[in-house]
Amino acid sequence: MTLDLRGYFTEFRAAQPGRIHLAAHSHHFWPDAACEAHRRALADAARLADNKWDTIFSDLIPRAQHGVATILALPDPATIAFAPNTHDFVRRLISALPAGAVQRILTSDSEFHSFTRQIARLEEDGLVAVERIAAEPFASFGERFAAAARRGGHDLVFVSQIFFNSAGACGSLDAIAGAVRDPQTLVVFDGYHGFMALPTTLAGNADRAFYLAGGYKYAMAGEGVCFMHCPGGFAMRPRDTGWFAAFGALEAGGGGGSVAYAKDGTRFMGATFDPTGLYRLSAVFDWMREIGLTVDAIHDHVLALQELFRAKIARAKVEPLCAARLVTPVAAGSTRGHFLTFELPDAQAIHDRLARANIITDVRGDRIRFGFGCYHTADEIEAAVAAIARAIA
Repeated sequence: MTLDLRGYFTEFRAAQPGRIHLAAHSHHFWPDAACEAHRRALADAARLADNKWDTIFSDLIPRAQHGVATILALPDPATIAFAPNTHDFVRRLISALPAGAVQRILTSDSEFHSFTRQIARLEEDGLVAVERIAAEPFASFGERFAAAARRGGHDLVFVSQIFFNSAGACGSLDAIAGAVRDPQTLVVFDGYHGFMALPTTLAGNADRAFYLAGGYKYAMAGEGVCFMHCPGGFAMRPRDTGWFAAFGALEAGGGGGSVAYAKDGTRFMGATFDPTGLYRLSAVFDWMREIGLTVDAIHDHVLALQELFRAKIARAKVEPLCAARLVTPVAAGSTRGHFLTFELPDAQAIHDRLARANIITDVRGDRIRFGFGCYHTADEIEAAVAAIARAIA
């Protein structure tokens, strides 16, 4: 059984009525509740001016922290820090690694650019040594990655929950975290394509692993609002630090004149930021709670739409896609994200032809991605396949 949530997304849907939006994994529509919250942020800024920060720190941030912690089954919302983008967190994590030595990083060959570009640049100057485990074949990745982690010798273990270029999964987060034996190694999961797409419980490794994600995609809250769960006892004093990181410090300064940090997740906070995204994110959590919408229900809905899409593509004999390699793992029992990735040599040309027909997808090299969200309905997917067939026949 699929959902019909169209009545909650009227503002985005009405903006371009003829648009067929199959890029929910990249640029997710906002529900009306988030749009209203965006306007409320402006109203509060005008009404409160400088005093708005009292409301943001006393009410808005705790509400957003509680919402994230609830979705991820985290025991303590105070472990959550916020930043405008995940690259801010990547920098701060790297800055917390041991100084004066080449930092050793274990990762996959399919991480997003905010991480891969940064570590590649550090590699150029010999500042890090990187071991990359191939994401494919997906069925064995979790075991292969855990085996590499178990061998040890890493300062940072960083891997995506869902790979951005395929929708394949890294496997059990608990198993990977448990495989890292060195107590000083930082374990980090990039959950940007997992958060509020896959039902995710972090309770089992909440005291060991960092988890970062953001609101731009499945959290339906737009740009500028990312978060990281920061377990206590790890990376307590990142060298890349902003003045917000001192707000929870117990003393005005550390011993011997050292820089003071909060003990909770806010030790990874930066400096002054636009809080509008926090309004939207909190509003999404409130809206979901009010209508009884869960991540499990969204995930089941999207997987059903993916199966319908694949069946209709085959029935309509959409040759370029039928002949392409479906990179996304779809075998029974496999875990996948909320988009389907097709690999074909003319992926860019197909994307461009679809765009001219107002069918929105995205392309990464020779891979074209079709994403599905809770704002799609089954009848819309059937109509979308018919439009795709006409556009690339």
